Amino acid sequence: MPGKGFSVYMAGVGGQGLVLLSNVIGSACALAGIRALTGEQHGLSQRSGSINVHMRIGEDIRSPLIPIGGADAILTLDALEALRYVEYLMPGGVVLMNSRVQHPIIETRAHMKDKAAKYLTVEDVKAKLSQVTDKIAVVDALGIARKAGNPLTENMVMLGALSTLEAFLVPEESLKKSISDNVPKKAVDVNLKAFDLGKAAAYEHLCNIVKCKK
Repeated sequence: MPGKGFSVYMAGVGGQGLVLLSNVIGSACALAGIRALTGEQHGLSQRSGSINVHMRIGEDIRSPLIPIGGADAILTLDALEALRYVEYLMPGGVVLMNSRVQHPIIETRAHMKDKAAKYLTVEDVKAKLSQVTDKIAVVDALGIARKAGNPLTENMVMLGALSTLEAFLVPEESLKKSISDNVPKKAVDVNLKAFDLGKAAAYEHLCNIVKCKK
């Protein structure tokens, strides 16, 4: 892979399948003969704990950790996680986020004290992120996953969207082979469908703001 490679910071909350997403990308890189390093941090999944993954792809990569301001893209399975880790995004980088918002307990606590307080919305998140980049794509991954046949495939929807980026040089055939290898056999078809639907959604919502594969 030429140049500095591609770094994507991925985040979500427990139970959304972020570790599986990371494994699928890593395995796809191995299948394609592409160097990839990852670093994971696990939260308390039963309490909607934050989980994040550093994914760095490229022959010149030496550390699995993305430096502050060093991510080409941030992919989040929960919109609020994009705000939590926005410092990792390089100026003008790509934000690819799920429209789902799972409000943390601390935010709910604030509402118990002040009934006039408002929860952050996806629009609020996008407005704050726009101070860092104008390349923000929001994907209704849950709605698309349900259309695919299983709401638990949000992660594959987001992977399909990520796969369209021109800078993300992992071949689609390797990604699909990795999905087939890493998910339960009975769930292969629905996960592949979720991937394809996520890819289609990206061409509608993402590829008008960033360079995508033809």
